[in-house]
Parts: sequence; C-alpha cells; structure tokens
Amino acid sequence: MSDRKVRVRFAPSPTGPLHIGGVRTALYNYLFARQHGGDFVFRIEDTDSNRFVPGAEEYIIESFKWLGIEFDEGVSFGGDKGPYRQSERRDIYKKYVDILLKEGKAYIAFDTPEELNARRETTANFQYDATTRGTMSNSLTLTAEEVETRLNRGDQYVVRFKIEPGEEVHVDDLIRGDVVINSTILDDKVLYKSADGLPTYHLANIVDDHLMEISHVIRGEEWLPSAPLHVLLYRALGWEQTMPRFAHLPLLLKPTGNGKLSKRDGDKLGFPVFPLEWKGEDGTVSSGYRESGYLPQAVINFLALLGWNPGDDVELMSMDELIRKFDLAKCSKAGAKFDYVKGWWFNREYLLATPAAELAPDFVRLLAAQGIDTTPERAAAVIDMMKTKNIEYVDAQSGQNKKRNVSFIRDLWPLCDFCFVAPTAFDKEDKFVKKNWKEDSAETMAEVARLLESLTTFTAEAQKALIDPWCEQTGAKPWNAWRVALVGAGKGPDMYELSAFLGKEETLRRIRFAIDSL
Repeated sequence: MSDRKVRVRFAPSPTGPLHIGGVRTALYNYLFARQHGGDFVFRIEDTDSNRFVPGAEEYIIESFKWLGIEFDEGVSFGGDKGPYRQSERRDIYKKYVDILLKEGKAYIAFDTPEELNARRETTANFQYDATTRGTMSNSLTLTAEEVETRLNRGDQYVVRFKIEPGEEVHVDDLIRGDVVINSTILDDKVLYKSADGLPTYHLANIVDDHLMEISHVIRGEEWLPSAPLHVLLYRALGWEQTMPRFAHLPLLLKPTGNGKLSKRDGDKLGFPVFPLEWKGEDGTVSSGYRESGYLPQAVINFLALLGWNPGDDVELMSMDELIRKFDLAKCSKAGAKFDYVKGWWFNREYLLATPAAELAPDFVRLLAAQGIDTTPERAAAVIDMMKTKNIEYVDAQSGQNKKRNVSFIRDLWPLCDFCFVAPTAFDKEDKFVKKNWKEDSAETMAEVARLLESLTTFTAEAQKALIDPWCEQTGAKPWNAWRVALVGAGKGPDMYELSAFLGKEETLRRIRFAIDSL
C-alpha cells in the first residue's frame, strides 16, 4: 500500500432495486476502506435519465442503513468533493470533453442511429474504430466548415474517444494481476451526448474518480472490459500518476447451471436477490432479505465469503473481524456459486446467537398477523423454547419434502401455534395421537393433573422435582400423552418448559379437556 490515502467509492445507478451482487461489491469496498483507515464515498450515477426510477436512490440508501454499511461522504452524507450526483456535474464533465477535443484525443460524430444500424447490417461485427471511423460522418472526415455548420444548425452529435490501434494496454489488477489488452480490439467509445448534455459512464467515472481522489476502484468483473479504456482515458487527460488501482471481483453465479445470478433464479428457488422488498411501478413485489426474516449481520457474513476466503476454517465473523481479515489478494478469480442454502445456515447461526429479547419485536408482529396478541416477554420465551427445532419444507429444486433447522423467525409459527391456541378437538386417527393416548392415559393424566394442582410455584424446575420421582416410583411414562393433551400433535418443546409457559390454569384446563374428549 502506498502513502496515498485509501479512498474507495460505490456508485450505483438509480434504475431499480439494488442487486445482491451490488451489495457484495459495496461490502468489499467498505471492508477495504475500514481496514486501511480510508474513506468510503457514495456516488450516484444518473447520467442515463431515460432509465431513472423514482424511489431507487432512497431504496439504496435504506438498504445500506439496514445492513450496517456506513459511508463517509457522498449523496445524503455530505463532503467537500461534491456534488456526488452525476446529473449535477454537467459543467464539470463538459470541461474535460472540450480538453480532449482540443488536443485531438476525441472527435465529434454526427452519425444518426439509422446510419449506424445500416452499417451494422452491412458490415459483420461492425464497431466504430480506427478502421471504420474514416468512412463515417465525424469531424475527422468532414471539413471544419461542415462541422461548424452542423453544430450551428443544432444537429445532434456525440463525442467519441479516439483510440489508436496496436498498443498493448496494461491493467494492474489487484485480483487478476497484469491484464493486457491490445487497443486494436477497442472501439471509439462515446464519451458525451449532445442530446442531454451528459457524459456516458466511461468519461463520468474517470473524471469523478480523479476529482474525488479515489485511490482504488473495486467493482464487478463485468466492468473488466472497460478497464483498458479507462487506463487510456487517464493517460489522455494527463492523470496517469493519480490513476487508481483496479480490482475486479468475481461474478455471483446461479446456484445451479451456468451464468450470472438473476432475479429469475431467486423467484424459481425461493430466495431474495434484493436486500429489501421492492415494489415495482407495475405493481409487482420482489422479496427482500429484510422482509424475508434475514438478520443483517448474517447477510453480511454470507456475502463476504462469496468470492473471498480468509484462508482459515472460520466462517462466522463479525463486521470487525471481517474488516481485520479482508484481503483483496485472497479474492477468487472464478465466479462464486450463490449457495442460498448456506445463507439459511448463516441466518440460523446468528438467530441462535441473538438474545431472544432482540428478536421478540419481529415475532410479535408475525403473531399479530396470525391474530395473536401477546407481549414481547412471552414472544421471547417461545423463541427460546423453539429456535433449536427443525421445520419441514418443500425443496424448490427437487420438489421433495425435507427438514431443516429453524433459520428464520417466520419458521416458528407452524411449530409453536399451540403456545397461543389450545387444541379444540383431537384427531383420533392421527398417528401420534393414536399411538400415545392409550387406555390408561386418562387415568395417568388425571394423576398428573392432581400433582400439578398441588404446586404453588409452577416453574419447570418445580414440576420436574414433583413429577420425576412419581414416575420413578410408579413406572408411569406420561410424556407423550401429556403432549397430546397440551399440543394435540407430536411436536413442541420439553413438556415442563411448555407447561411453565402456559401456566398452571391453562395446563390443567387442557389436560382435563383432553381427558373428557379422548
């Protein structure tokens, strides 16, 4: 690391919800900045006004707030190198467009979309470059008078970067090493459009990164083909000495099959690809990690290990540990399969480690949706009883019924409905009921009720101290019949814990109802 202060940026476009791949890119930038005592800048790339989606910018900011990824400066965070929204920097970009034109490193092109499409139809693999620009309508083929005339009458134009062929362009990538591209394969990219007076991504990013003193550009692999062009632009503007170091992260790949992770994969297999729920302008709703019950620290830990490994066997790491261990050199060059089932595992581990009192508000809201009104204290008690249990689910890939550990607060309701709703009838043909309510069960449970009624303290410990000796003396085994009475099915926590939670009056009422019914 040089003496230059580390400054990195995350620069999304407000064109819709933030993809989970973008979240990972932002996370890696954040970890890198914090590890090196640097700054993390939030910039909005909104030069494509046609793709702007209302609410997207606010959505992105709210996503990072939920995840605990903090910015030091930028849109809505302040700073002395703004504006940080590209649409507010038109005059800044135009200055550098004019410099490139004046020095002959860029040129004006008047080709209409129809003319360009016609060339594409007649020329296989057409691209606007050193071999074709001499046959097009631009300031390299037109006289100065013709250019002036067309500009004066308001003809729309673009400014293209003039790339000279035959040069080997080296990109020093912190993950991929020395990437070499011959400039002959590059086209003369559009840098500026007169139609809206805005630059394209390529020029805007170079200018912003330079003026905002960005030291490292950490972005997705999909931007690697742009890196040689950006190197050439830095040179053309005389900024080679302040060029940032590049690091192109591996792609997030589909859980099954080949290709990039997409929203369609999430819809098909039942996992979110956005951090927060997104409501589209067409009324469609896409699920989010927050609304699906993921804990933010679990999402962070899960994403951090998709494409990076600290080199040890430790998987569960706090944000501070991730900051301490993160190393771009240990990022994979190959894409990372998006193992959403592993995401469930991470969430379960953080669920188990989180105090029930912190989880209770979410559970109270979930219960309210089921028509259950309860207190945070009772919700927390149920969480403690049930969070180590298993739940049945239908595997989206195989269609088979499977079991997994409780990984989300939402998993608890089908496992613990009996904590709030007493059995009102018993299915005598149910396998568990049929097997465990026997001829002598009514007599046994009547005795259990008599013993429990004598207790003045109805804790699990007090019940155990009374019932266990009685079972040893008589050989009675009331547990499964007791479960039938309180639950009505073969599920639930330890019976002493459940009875203590229900309380003496409700426990006795349910036992007597079962005796009368069965």
